[in-house]
Amino acid sequence: MKQSFSRRRFISGVVAAGTLAAGSQVVAQETGSIRGFDHVALPMQHAEEMLAFYRGLGSVVIENANACSVYIGDQMINFHRPAHWQDRTFTLRARAARPPCGDLCFVWDGTPGSLKARLDRARAKIIEGPVERQGGRKTAASSVYVRDPDGNLLEFMIYPKSVSN
Repeated sequence: MKQSFSRRRFISGVVAAGTLAAGSQVVAQETGSIRGFDHVALPMQHAEEMLAFYRGLGSVVIENANACSVYIGDQMINFHRPAHWQDRTFTLRARAARPPCGDLCFVWDGTPGSLKARLDRARAKIIEGPVERQGGRKTAASSVYVRDPDGNLLEFMIYPKSVSN
């Protein structure tokens, strides 16, 4: 006699097999990995100067009472306002963080000339560069270094076009 296919019987068998496997010594491999940064949070001292500076770099800035979010592409820097990071009850931060404490590197998607023009617009003084560096993309790039109004070090890397995509 030919057995007919039963979806209910198939699902029941899959569930039973899963239950047996869960009780056995077989360990399933975890999936997922760290894909990248979502945001960085830093304390800031000179709020108005910092916000003007990052706006001058072309960033979108959203302010609230405790922090200012600066958007860089798909990532964000949350700058905690002085009253917030100095509040002893605020514990979701690095314990020893005081401005300046950041050393941030951005990928610049443009020419060295357009970077210089943007840095000039933000009134950023180049302290080094362009110099060749190897970045997170494991290839050589051209880097320029400046400081923001709180003294954080900012690096802007320009990768060759074949690597930047």
